Amino acid sequence: MLYSLKMRASQSKGGQNQHISGAERILNESDLNVNVEALISRALHHSKGQPDFINVKIEAVAENEIEYIDALPVKTVEVKDAAAGQKVIIELLGKIGITNASDIMKMFSQTYNMRGAMLLNVDTLERLEPNPERGIRATFMDAADSKSNVNDKKNHFREALILASKVVNAPNIIAEVCVSDDPNYVTGYVAAPSIGYVRITKLKELGSPDGGRIFLYRGSREDVEKCINYLEKTKVLVKNISNLKNDPTDSEGNVDYIKAEIENLKDKQLYRTMNTITSPQKAHITIDNRDFILLASNNYLGLIDDERVENAAMKAIEQYGTGSGGSRLTTGNLILHEELEKDLADFKGTDSAVLFNTGYMANVGTISALGVKGSVIFSDELNHASIIDGCRLSRANVVVYRHNDAGDLEHKIKETSPANGLIVTDAVFSMDGDIANLPEIISIARKYNLLMMVDEAHSTGVIGKTGHGIVEYFNLKDKPDILMGTLSKSLASEGGFVCGSELLIDYLRNKARSFIFSTSLAPATLAAAKSALNILKNEPERVTRLQDNVKYFCSELQRQGVNVETKSAIVPIIVGDEGRAMAIAARLFDEGIYISAIRYPTVAKGQARLRAALMATHSKQDLSIAAQKISLALNYVKSETQN
Repeated sequence: MLYSLKMRASQSKGGQNQHISGAERILNESDLNVNVEALISRALHHSKGQPDFINVKIEAVAENEIEYIDALPVKTVEVKDAAAGQKVIIELLGKIGITNASDIMKMFSQTYNMRGAMLLNVDTLERLEPNPERGIRATFMDAADSKSNVNDKKNHFREALILASKVVNAPNIIAEVCVSDDPNYVTGYVAAPSIGYVRITKLKELGSPDGGRIFLYRGSREDVEKCINYLEKTKVLVKNISNLKNDPTDSEGNVDYIKAEIENLKDKQLYRTMNTITSPQKAHITIDNRDFILLASNNYLGLIDDERVENAAMKAIEQYGTGSGGSRLTTGNLILHEELEKDLADFKGTDSAVLFNTGYMANVGTISALGVKGSVIFSDELNHASIIDGCRLSRANVVVYRHNDAGDLEHKIKETSPANGLIVTDAVFSMDGDIANLPEIISIARKYNLLMMVDEAHSTGVIGKTGHGIVEYFNLKDKPDILMGTLSKSLASEGGFVCGSELLIDYLRNKARSFIFSTSLAPATLAAAKSALNILKNEPERVTRLQDNVKYFCSELQRQGVNVETKSAIVPIIVGDEGRAMAIAARLFDEGIYISAIRYPTVAKGQARLRAALMATHSKQDLSIAAQKISLALNYVKSETQN
């Protein structure tokens, strides 16, 4: 006796079940246990997220019910990008007599949220699925040698070839088109009896969760039920499946797809490299024995090499050693952690605070812990990546509102009517340098009884008369419920923190996974941050110097004809084209100015920019020289591009 084994994993999002993973096997009884374990492991470790529902179904299958078919012959077409891949699909469908392939591909986006496949009349473009939301599920299939494929890692090629071979054997199916919905797999295929199984190496961008499949039907309406019955009920084993040597899922350790993606990044001017700095990140730095004016560091108050901060770090090493030895909830809780948390809470005017190892971990841990099932998170469209990732890792429904638009936020809250919810925004937006309209946003939060969270990574030590951040900047009496910040910018160390009520902080200590499961910050890091915070509190003139430098630099750029504006220490100089931004940054590097070219995906495509970050320790001469050279580089590269 054989058994059909099916696994389906899903995640609840916004009241709907979102498909995460699925797999099919037809096996002997002796192979069931190991395959059940492998498929559950696959479901639990999928790139689309953590499922909250896994269904495993086992059914007996008689030998005489099995239909054996041969695998389709395989061909691979290498393409440079997704647009080229789409063209290949249209050409292949044209070869098998489909003249409206472009119209078919326009319908592909309708498959992205379907559980199964679209069944499409190729001539009339009528959808034939009885349930369009569910689609058609081709099931009961496996390789004839399925015992050799016990693995919790999905073999995209092998499983797709099995499915395609069955699909094109179904009555009246003339072809199938598929794009994987796995964010880490960009290959898709066209399959048809006359052309076989044609792999197309790139049909979407890496990281995209979009994908689906269309079964192309040609025949009478009366025969549709026969076709669906074959796809969903006929038990099929596929013979003669060959391994694909250049497929990354078929041969462990193969890196061809990684190489291809690196080349793609280079072609699009999105490839990133690093420079080795051999000095402290002061206003001037050293690279390859050359002096540079640094306009790319978050060392806003210039405290990284302050003697008091350095001495505090060294003293902590002498007293506590170099590491913390464990997580805070086991052995890694030092008096230094507790003292710094108290100082941060006092500085932000809250009851309590908790430390995280990075600002990224603070946002991811806090937002994912608060975004419980059934809640809603309202997030500004230009929020930092760590906020976006925290939203993705939560179980909440995520609603994105237009940048800094309180009206749009309130409109979307009214549309959603959440019982529990969180509004989250950057205080200072890291790529544009503008400041959140917090008075209006917090008023909306109170009106609709929502929690309010603000990321102060780029506002602490930067805005407000004495650098206390966005609450001081707007002179607010009503503070946000959650004030998050970093130790790695104005406070010249590393780590993140969250300030709020005793109840909130107690909750995070017990629920934020990035806090619970991380070795705690090292003694030197804690002592350095504590010393820097003390300097910030006692020397507000540093904040004044920083703010004066920002005004002076902007005025110098404007005097040179460069249109800039900011209310923080971040000065965006919009360029547009990614290649031009890289060329300008490279020319400035040659001129001794270190400034970052920011490109997609950090900012939107076509919105590449130079991002200047200023320090309190920059001299007026530094800023004048930099402004002049930036203006010259902008004009030079512009003229070179035009020529």
